[in-house]
Amino acid sequence: MHMRYDILIAGAGMTGATAARVLAEAGLRVCVAEERDHTGGNCHDGPDEYGVIVHPYGPHIFHTSRQAVIAFLSRFTDWRAYEHRVTALVRNRIIPLPFNLTSLAMCFPVREAQRMEKALIQRHGRDGQAPILELRRSQDACLRDLADFVYEEVFLGYTQKQWGLAPTEIDPQVTARVPVRVNHDDRYFQDSFQHMPDVGFARMFDRMLEHPGITLRLGTPVADVGAAARAVIHTGAIDEYFHHRLGALPYRSLDFDFRHYAQPRHLPSAVLNYPDAAVPWTRITEYRQLTGQEHPHTSVSVEYPRPHEPGRTLPYYPVFTDDAARLYADYRELAEREAPEVIFAGRLGAFRYLNMDDAVLAGMEAARQVLDRLG
Repeated sequence: MHMRYDILIAGAGMTGATAARVLAEAGLRVCVAEERDHTGGNCHDGPDEYGVIVHPYGPHIFHTSRQAVIAFLSRFTDWRAYEHRVTALVRNRIIPLPFNLTSLAMCFPVREAQRMEKALIQRHGRDGQAPILELRRSQDACLRDLADFVYEEVFLGYTQKQWGLAPTEIDPQVTARVPVRVNHDDRYFQDSFQHMPDVGFARMFDRMLEHPGITLRLGTPVADVGAAARAVIHTGAIDEYFHHRLGALPYRSLDFDFRHYAQPRHLPSAVLNYPDAAVPWTRITEYRQLTGQEHPHTSVSVEYPRPHEPGRTLPYYPVFTDDAARLYADYRELAEREAPEVIFAGRLGAFRYLNMDDAVLAGMEAARQVLDRLG
């Protein structure tokens, strides 16, 4: 005899777990099916073989300015203040990112750097941000020189490796989002709330899903649940749901080489980027700097982008091209025709790049849609 639930949710990551909790608190019976053996999706964390807490799917740093997200997650964890800092190895110098006035002084001779700083302040104001694309179009030659340097030495090689694209294939709007900061602020994010869960991400998710109205099935594909439901939220890839009938949506995947060092600290910052196109990895992350864990040793991950192979690798980053947008639109039309009862949500379901706070809001929105449908 099949179990019956009000809601079946595929995926126990940020979007699925948020939706599950909201719906359970609304009095509905929820079943969450997760193919992996843990909650949290790619945000999962836990100790490696040396007892150092790492993020097995790469670094995840929580930051937001959205009060609704802070209030919701704060029910399941206390917080440890953490301001993320990233450096990059550029021409044998380690400079802060995003590129700022400190980076400028490190990369150019004194007088040239002073001219560039003065021009930046006059054009964009102190504490402003100067988009690279705008700087490259500037009538001021020194600002164009600065923009070309940042584009070629900081942005281009890293982006080519990350996305597997030639320079001519890189959307100019991607360049437009790369800033030069007109100050010495070396924090990577600018959000008002920059904290990490003091219990870790895994425990936060476990607490979120600890509710009498939620049945959690780990290591279980949604097709194997054997349960009927009044509505479905699917946070997996929409093209996989339809067995790639229209073709595979493009993603980039990642390989990680985890390394352990018998020393308390290994990197100058939590993340060190390698923009040089000749270096096969993009960045190295030191996890104790993220977590604040007390341990005599440290562990890092070296990150290698690679093409995504459906069924063999994990999809991490959607690759946004015109063809991909058209293919996703075709899948949305297919879903409306053949699976109108399914709400496709989250990073993979909606084929969008989402920060963690975006994913929480996506879960809240999916829950709202379910409640509207069920009345």
